[in-house]
Amino acid sequence: MDTSIADVNSEWPANNDVGCPPSNKSVACPLPSEHAGVAPMGSASTLGRHLARRLVEVGVGDVFSVPGDFNLTLLDHLLAEPGLNLVGCCNELNAGYAADGYARSRGVGACVVTFTVGGLSVINAIAGAYSENLPVICIVGGPNSNDYGTNRILHHTIGVPDFSQEYRCFQTVTCAQVIVNHLEDAQELIDYAISTALMESKPVYISISCNLAGVQHPTFSRQPVPYSLSPRLSNLKSLEAAVEITAEFLNAAVKPVLVGGPKLRVAKAKSAFVELADASGYPVAVMPAAKGQVPETHPHFIGTYWGAVSTAFCAEIVESADAYLFAGPIFNDYSSVGYSLLLKKEKAIIVQPNRVTVANGPTFGCVLMKDFLEALAKKVKHNPTSLENYRRIFVPEGVPLKSAPNEPLRVNVLFKHIQGMLTDDTAVIAETGDSWFNCQKLKLPEKCGYEFQMQYGSIGWSVGATLGYAQATPEKRLISCIGDGSFQVTAQDVSTMIRNGQNPIIFLINNGGYTIEVEIHDGPYNVIKNWNYTGLVDALHNGEGKCWTTKVKTEEEAGEAIKTALGPKKDCLCFIEIIVHKDDTSKELLEWGSRVSAANSRPPNPQ
Repeated sequence: MDTSIADVNSEWPANNDVGCPPSNKSVACPLPSEHAGVAPMGSASTLGRHLARRLVEVGVGDVFSVPGDFNLTLLDHLLAEPGLNLVGCCNELNAGYAADGYARSRGVGACVVTFTVGGLSVINAIAGAYSENLPVICIVGGPNSNDYGTNRILHHTIGVPDFSQEYRCFQTVTCAQVIVNHLEDAQELIDYAISTALMESKPVYISISCNLAGVQHPTFSRQPVPYSLSPRLSNLKSLEAAVEITAEFLNAAVKPVLVGGPKLRVAKAKSAFVELADASGYPVAVMPAAKGQVPETHPHFIGTYWGAVSTAFCAEIVESADAYLFAGPIFNDYSSVGYSLLLKKEKAIIVQPNRVTVANGPTFGCVLMKDFLEALAKKVKHNPTSLENYRRIFVPEGVPLKSAPNEPLRVNVLFKHIQGMLTDDTAVIAETGDSWFNCQKLKLPEKCGYEFQMQYGSIGWSVGATLGYAQATPEKRLISCIGDGSFQVTAQDVSTMIRNGQNPIIFLINNGGYTIEVEIHDGPYNVIKNWNYTGLVDALHNGEGKCWTTKVKTEEEAGEAIKTALGPKKDCLCFIEIIVHKDDTSKELLEWGSRVSAANSRPPNPQ
């Protein structure tokens, strides 16, 4: 298998070596040529090296780690593996976020932490990866195998002889959990966990006893047999019935539309969705969490459907349609703007990765989204009515008012400049907060990456995700938009970016607090202590590596800063602190916040 798994904007690999569900053919993952053949009994025939070889085989070239006494020997053996690089992080939470960002680009990521204190620190990031359907392999250095069942109390625990606390915590946020404390079944357990992560496109938990990583065993004397992942197949009868009824439903509609959802990625159905858009002539929108999953350069693209905060004229076309097909949607309180979408079930076709529901009628299981969309594209009649309606009513959006000389910088003016930075060689990371809404309005070039974490919405995610994505995709220049409140949660690993020679452009938007929370429910707890952010990053830089920082207060300064970041400082990590008024927010956040607030404050139902 090619160790370069997948670009963030590309379709998942045709051989389906990563993710869920696989294609309708058998999958073999060949090892890189330098790993072929038989390994002599020696340093390469250890449990640790077997794990390392498996990681390289599935496409992991970098592992994000925080050392602890239970994982140190394991780290030695991971370091010894050609093609595997350890990226030391400042804390476990960021290591997990980095593995998340890496998986978004490569298709799979991995992190290594120590027992309990490390595991329970990284678990928040693993939960986020679970919510986003990302195969992250979370490896924990565990207790000595001799200590299991002895009634001993160990350090890094809560002071009881039961070592299963960490394991039980991970059961709810991973699709497989294994504890390796015997050499005899170590290979089986490791291979089961990694293959399950790839098949289910979810995180897994692997605990390895600290005294086993460096031990040789005949099980590891040969190079591991390449993975062969059993494919998932559509039930052909169910597929045919679903396609027939859906085609009949859509062909009878006057103004049908298509809406792409975030599960297009896990279903590997992005190309199939575009194929359906081409064949049908329908207008194409995306849900907010699916931004970047559908090419915005497509001639049928009409923007983001997000209820009351949609792209201009998009919601009107979607909600006035007499049939809408949602491919891979997630309808939660955030994506539905406090449950205020004006959609009707009897008009909707909901296509999930392995299930299709047609209006109020039948649901068809065991139908893979990719197969369904490809088959449907051959059955639907070309109907551009809604697209023609959109083009009739569409009015180009305005541009921000021109700033007066030395006028304080406004956020909408900043994002006008960020729009001009985007190319096929860039990727955008949007932090939870007002950056969600401002970045959503950016128009992405065809190969420009875009990532944010909408389902889990953990503030601070973007710092670690920037580290991981940049490590996985060095050919792209990352543009990360991060609020000051989020940055304070995870700021330390900017130092890891500098240490690893990364060159993202980080826009730190300093408005003095948790602005997104203010618009939902204000209070003094939403005001944070202001930091000297550029001074902090200069301290992290400490003269080692390439880093450039600046503070920006006006449009003129913003233009100069961007020009410098793209020019003489293009090889540096560029940290640009944007100082704006505390009440300078997007109009979409104002509307969204009030609706989410109303949803949160609903009174209890009568008993």
